[in-house]
Amino acid sequence: MAVNKKTIQRRIKSVKNTRKITKAMELVAAAKMKKATMAVAGSRPYVKHLRELVDEISERTDISMHPLLRQKENTDRVLLVLIMSDRGLAGGYNVQMQRAARSFKEARDGVTIDVITMGKRAAHAAKMLDMNIIGSYTDVTSAPNAEMVRPIVKTIVDGYTAQVYDETFIGYTDFKSALSQIPTIMSLLPFGERNKDLGDVNDRLMDEQELAEAQRPGEAPEFTFEPGELAILDQVLPRIIESEAYQALLEAAASEHSARMMAMKSASDAASDMIDDLTLTYNQARQAAITQEIAEISSGKAALE
Repeated sequence: MAVNKKTIQRRIKSVKNTRKITKAMELVAAAKMKKATMAVAGSRPYVKHLRELVDEISERTDISMHPLLRQKENTDRVLLVLIMSDRGLAGGYNVQMQRAARSFKEARDGVTIDVITMGKRAAHAAKMLDMNIIGSYTDVTSAPNAEMVRPIVKTIVDGYTAQVYDETFIGYTDFKSALSQIPTIMSLLPFGERNKDLGDVNDRLMDEQELAEAQRPGEAPEFTFEPGELAILDQVLPRIIESEAYQALLEAAASEHSARMMAMKSASDAASDMIDDLTLTYNQARQAAITQEIAEISSGKAALE
């Protein structure tokens, strides 16, 4: 029984050490999540003004012939940018995104799908799904910045304007709250009904006052565009795609840190429950040992009498 008590004590010590690690990881993930959500909010004004500029141009000229606005009836080849994490210990974060990518592939049976992966788990998922990987990037969600998406956006724009790809998509995990993250595959090109505002940021990213101001009608001011509307679109439309891709990366980073925070919190809670159970077992074993010793002493005394 003494050996059993020592084993239980070692197990309690081991679980306590594990709980310290998971608690530390939970706090780190919470700090990173807060930073990522602040970055998401900080990207609103830039995308908002880009969208307003394109709206102004569209009211004054016919932009339907721009290469990035072309529409094609049949889809033969598409490009998917898949964002996942570089590390594990994030609950079902990567599994859910992989399921979304599988559904995306199954819905496009017969269509060639090229993939640019962001994150080691994304590359692994693409290989598992037998997708054609044309580019791979790692260490993207730990400290995301706009420079990370620029070469990817260049590949997207060049491939679409050269008619190599008929559609382009980006797969990321949409951050709703600390408890809810939704795997999403969003269309980037062509700009269609979904992008009727040419780069509209989701309304949920704007508070009620900002949303009311954005929707408030007003007189259209007069502008002079130099060197010309289409030349400006050549510069603005790629920036809108870049902003959407960067925002998706920020959403994915916030979702990953949130999922890891909740996973580590669950692990810490489970460790606390296990410590309570082991402590109870240890006390029962200790009490049983004491009872046995008392019984042996009583039996010895009775034998002597």
